[in-house]
Amino acid sequence: MTIKGKLFTIQRISGLTQAQMADYLGVTFAALNRWINEKSRPRVLALEKIDRWCRELTGTKEVLPSQLATKKDILFKRKKSHSDVVGEILDYPDNRDQFVLLLTFHTNRIEGSSLTEDETAAILFHNTALPNKTLVEQLEAKNHQTALDYLFRWVSRKKAITEEFILELHRILMNGVRDDAGIYRDHGVRIVGADIATANYLKIPFLMKELTEKINSKNEIIELSAKIHAEFEQIHPFADGNGRIGRLLLQAMLLKNNCAPAVIQQQKRLAYMSYLNLAQKKGDTYPLQDFFCDAILEGYDTLERKK
Repeated sequence: MTIKGKLFTIQRISGLTQAQMADYLGVTFAALNRWINEKSRPRVLALEKIDRWCRELTGTKEVLPSQLATKKDILFKRKKSHSDVVGEILDYPDNRDQFVLLLTFHTNRIEGSSLTEDETAAILFHNTALPNKTLVEQLEAKNHQTALDYLFRWVSRKKAITEEFILELHRILMNGVRDDAGIYRDHGVRIVGADIATANYLKIPFLMKELTEKINSKNEIIELSAKIHAEFEQIHPFADGNGRIGRLLLQAMLLKNNCAPAVIQQQKRLAYMSYLNLAQKKGDTYPLQDFFCDAILEGYDTLERKK
């Protein structure tokens, strides 16, 4: 792909303006404009940054075990400076509200919501009714807020992650949206846009029992989170809401292990889906683990009010 093609791909996926892209790359708007119009070429370091950024957004980045190990070391150093992450969230309203906003906005946008971050904030914190948005979108935002509150308090009580917990998350998330809220599906489904076979609905109770046993194992949390997330999404236990419930389950696992929540940004949806698909089809979880490390580091930045 040409430099121009990579820059257009970055802009299309990220939704950033050219001015914002220039700021991220550490160059002037004029310099970026010249690259796009092919009037000049970036220097080597800028070329590497553009290539890396494009690969991250499109889900084509290769992850070596040594690179992943280095990133995990960075993450666990951040972890050591926080003795009680869920306590920091619950005890400080600013922290709680920021996580509720970010996690709700991004997870719903990944699933196709048209709400902006400002609109999401208005619904969550001011109970604003938006006449130009659907009732379902607004209800899903409020329900996700309630589900996060339930999740934070569940983890703060040192409870194990159980089927009861997962089913209650779904009941809260789909309350008023679907009649089968909090109930496993009783029919076959396909994952839209993915060539992945989901579980036979008759096997779901057995598979979910097995999954919760794995969730509460003592395995290293990043690897475990990636494997559980890929397996949960492939089981696809509910008729709707599996993506959001899977990400809520991920947050619960991380918080239970005293890690910051993973802020999976909606502009990185393509990479997220690509790495998830790779984990499900080939069993290669390295890219998904690496992706989760970046998302958790975003969570630490939020917790430490760096964003």
